[in-house]
Amino acid sequence: MKRLFVDASYWIALELDDDQNHDSAQSHWNSLDLANTHLVTTTYVLDEAVTFLNSRNAHRNAVQLGESILLSPRIELIHVGEDLFFEGWKSFKKYSDKRFSLTDCISFSVMSSHDLHTALSFDRDFGQVGFVTEPS
Repeated sequence: MKRLFVDASYWIALELDDDQNHDSAQSHWNSLDLANTHLVTTTYVLDEAVTFLNSRNAHRNAVQLGESILLSPRIELIHVGEDLFFEGWKSFKKYSDKRFSLTDCISFSVMSSHDLHTALSFDRDFGQVGFVTEPS
């Protein structure tokens, strides 16, 4: 089974028709063999995506995305607790020469600890630390 991490930029691109990456995200999503793909994301990524959508007057999309992630048996939603938060915080401090968000640093930690190599993301930060991003 293919295992992929999903970043907020990908969720947002799927939801917003006017997002610059919408067509690419939709095409890529439609090409995934979802029956044989395990998706992983975090509560911080979910928060980031729904907050962004809501700030763009897309509350309905935000709720729809949130419900889809929360209720899907194909998506593993990892809760960011104290240990994971501080692991991400350690990475955030380490990358003083980068403009990584704390959420991204937590995502990197999750990917490393869960042996995930590919992120569905339009964020170049993942590639800077050695992960593969799709769509390319």
